[in-house]
Amino acid sequence: MENISEILRKHKLWLKDEDGGERANLRGASLRGADLRGASLRGAGLSGSDLIGANLRGSNLRGASLRGADLIDADLRDADLSGADLRRMASGNNREIRTMQTGEWIIVYTDDMMAIGCRQYSLSEWWSFSDDQIADMDKGALDFWRKWKPILQQIMGSYEK
Repeated sequence: MENISEILRKHKLWLKDEDGGERANLRGASLRGADLRGASLRGAGLSGSDLIGANLRGSNLRGASLRGADLIDADLRDADLSGADLRRMASGNNREIRTMQTGEWIIVYTDDMMAIGCRQYSLSEWWSFSDDQIADMDKGALDFWRKWKPILQQIMGSYEK
């Protein structure tokens, strides 16, 4: 595989529809611990990639394919994940109980319930909690929730019947 810097350079050209541009194809790539802060990966193919511990802070991952990517301990603060495909980021039997490990807490959920750490509520309750209610749950809970709520909603939506 090409050097990551070269792939990102060509991807930027592709995003601008310029000559020599090529959509980033990092499917199945080992990017463990990579420093991708602020990277423009909009629409990139990252399915099945190893992003364990990668720094994606402030990256543009809008519309990127992250299906099956391993994001354990990846720093996704301020990353734009709008429209990103995050399906199969969780494990389990894909019918009754599913589990996901984030850097902070383990999340266990079913079609209608979710436990984050020691807090368990229905999905409708989780989605309707105010910022104040979340902040009262634990130190750092609000920052976690702001980061993970849209990701969790997208993942759980991929399991809808």
